[in-house]
Amino acid sequence: MCCFTRAVKWVAATKIFARPSRDGSQILVYQMSFHSDEELAMVLPIPVPKESGERAVRFIDLKGYPEFFPDLENGFPGPPLSRGAVGAAGGAKAAQPKLVVHDVGDFEASFVPRIEDFRRLDERFRLPKAAWDELPQYIDWGFAVFKLKPGKDNFHPMAFTFPRANRKQLFFPTVHIHDGKVHATAQFDHALYFQLLDAEFSPKQGWIESTVPAALHMNMRKVGDMFDGGLHSYRREIRGRQKNEDVWL
Repeated sequence: MCCFTRAVKWVAATKIFARPSRDGSQILVYQMSFHSDEELAMVLPIPVPKESGERAVRFIDLKGYPEFFPDLENGFPGPPLSRGAVGAAGGAKAAQPKLVVHDVGDFEASFVPRIEDFRRLDERFRLPKAAWDELPQYIDWGFAVFKLKPGKDNFHPMAFTFPRANRKQLFFPTVHIHDGKVHATAQFDHALYFQLLDAEFSPKQGWIESTVPAALHMNMRKVGDMFDGGLHSYRREIRGRQKNEDVWL
């Protein structure tokens, strides 16, 4: 879900990597290019178990590995992916403490356990209440919030792990909110990637398998346990106007 708390001029080249962890959580790495003239945040709803605590999400600093997605793409056949731009389309209670803010490379990040906890963030980093009213599927979810700097077009990847409400599914946040409103369709410029915990996978329609295992194209020292160096990865591209919804595997 590429949801911005203020209007953005353009968003392009969104890349998302997902992988299950052996403890049942999910790794998520997210990167895009965008431009805005004001300070804002990006909100990523995540399907965590109900009543997850404020420490349920672990943020990962990838500032030292800005080549994460170019290296990942090097494992796949064919020409480089297109990089065209895509046109862009609640006060806290006194008794409630502010949410914990984590320094994660170029970002300040927080985990918001429930929609009502957005009151504990600065108003600039909340989505309009009307947007949540149109997204009832997120009523029991948590939210990773990344504060972004105005005027900056490119960021190193954002990364974190979260406990999954359903350990049998991988989640890719692809719903768009670029202007404070929820539209039925949206312009996609996405490359999705994933790796599983073992080699037993039959690629589904639209997914392409890498030509070599991860150790031959990723910096394994920098990714740590986010990858299994002996396994292949998979990629799917979603381009053009599509139904405005998340992707599950």
